[in-house]
Amino acid sequence: MAATVESNGRVDLLAGPVANPAGLFWFALTILSTLPLFRFGLAGLADAWSRPEFSHGPVIPVLSFYMFLREMKTVPPAAAPVTDRWPGVAVIGLGLAIALAGNLVAIDDVVFYALIVWIAGLVLTSFGWKRGLIFWPSVLHLVFMLPLPQFLYWKINASLQLVSSGIGVWLVQGAGVPVFLEGNIIDLGVYKLQVAEACSGLRYLFPIMSFTYVFAVLYRGPVWHKLVLLLSAIPLAVLMNSLRIGVIGILVDRYGIAQAEGFLHVFEGWVIFLACIAILFLMARIMQRLSGDRRPLGEALELDFSGLGAQLARVFTIRPSPALIAAALMTATLSAAWTLAPARAGHPPERDPFGLFPREIAGWSGITTALEPRIEAALGADDYLAAFYSNPDETAGVDFFLSYYRTQTEGEVIHSPEACMPSAGWEVFSIDPVTVALPDTHFGSFELNRAVIQKGAEQQLVYYWFEGRGRRAASEFVAKFAMLADGMRAGRSDGGLVRVITAIGEDGVAAADARLQRFLAATVDRLDRFIPE
Repeated sequence: MAATVESNGRVDLLAGPVANPAGLFWFALTILSTLPLFRFGLAGLADAWSRPEFSHGPVIPVLSFYMFLREMKTVPPAAAPVTDRWPGVAVIGLGLAIALAGNLVAIDDVVFYALIVWIAGLVLTSFGWKRGLIFWPSVLHLVFMLPLPQFLYWKINASLQLVSSGIGVWLVQGAGVPVFLEGNIIDLGVYKLQVAEACSGLRYLFPIMSFTYVFAVLYRGPVWHKLVLLLSAIPLAVLMNSLRIGVIGILVDRYGIAQAEGFLHVFEGWVIFLACIAILFLMARIMQRLSGDRRPLGEALELDFSGLGAQLARVFTIRPSPALIAAALMTATLSAAWTLAPARAGHPPERDPFGLFPREIAGWSGITTALEPRIEAALGADDYLAAFYSNPDETAGVDFFLSYYRTQTEGEVIHSPEACMPSAGWEVFSIDPVTVALPDTHFGSFELNRAVIQKGAEQQLVYYWFEGRGRRAASEFVAKFAMLADGMRAGRSDGGLVRVITAIGEDGVAAADARLQRFLAATVDRLDRFIPE
């Protein structure tokens, strides 16, 4: 295949590629044989793309593929044998190992994160280590098509909700509208607006970060220009979303609750998104001027679509190197083994439903309640108990909540109260892990989270921890890694949350601590019937 190298380092093909059927066979086998191993992750990815926060996902592979073909122009066909392909095979092996682990624990997040590692390995195997590293921008961009792990998603989402709420309320107050903020609930007097999950800023954050990344890669300017654009994506998305919330609050105050619903709500979102893009272009233009660059912005962007078809045709000329053959055989063997392997057992043991949890316990008398349908749907638990227990010998009652998930592998995971409490208007005044001793129970001493929450002048004390499979943890990260370990070892990912709340009255925080510990001492020995060990 003839080629010419221009002075700028780009490669243009002068003659049509000579097809290599053997190389094409092994390349196609490498790709197609991944489907059994990555199918579970791809199904989870498709489900994630149906959510508003990640609806931009299908565009990401298209943009990455464009950048890949564009980068190929700088990498001519190898004139001599490529001798550094084997590190790419090792990376493919790493991706397959991660995918296998994700399938074993049945967590689709892990499987589709492994997909990017595998793609990187295929590129390095096809081009060799040294030449393959040129393609890192297009491969790294694929990260933007993947959703965050659920436990990270909820933490980031809750934080962005609070930031957006705070700035939005500040803007509403600046317009002269009386407003009060409780958690992430904006109280306008007649109306109350909840800064829900979709209004946290994540809906704009991920596509804007992706757009900014591509913009920075294509932008022909100083490195500091690119860094400024990349680093500005997150604060810009959050600030512009806060502006949206503030505008909605002002419109609702003046024209009614309809301004926060339906088409107008979606339209306001699109306006903010397009405004973010316009601001990024404006920032790039200003930096150009500051650097003395008088070119039109369009010329500073390297949007060259010529010759992409010729670069794509190079796939047909791929050589059947020993490294590629090894990668194909390794991938096909592991996928076949996974497909033919017998189904794992690992089902959680039988348990009693929370409906059988005692309502009378050592002087405590409980009344159960049902969650609102929207809250129950967001919770996603297989079973839950929401009850209020009182005791005539206590100055306040205890709000007792249990949730149980038969599996935490396919999108439904335990939601930390730290992420959920602001949605009810509570502000987290303090939160720390503490060790609690329950000497007369089989729990003994263990660590849990202790939080003081506040709404107006009212304060409450909260204890919560993650329970399941004979383990308990205060840290959500520790609980997640324990679940992964148990999934690999026993094929189980079941578990639940235990949360107790009591009012902090005139008798103080110490009395509230003692009350919760007395309640737990009376109840925790019964938990293993409902959240199995």
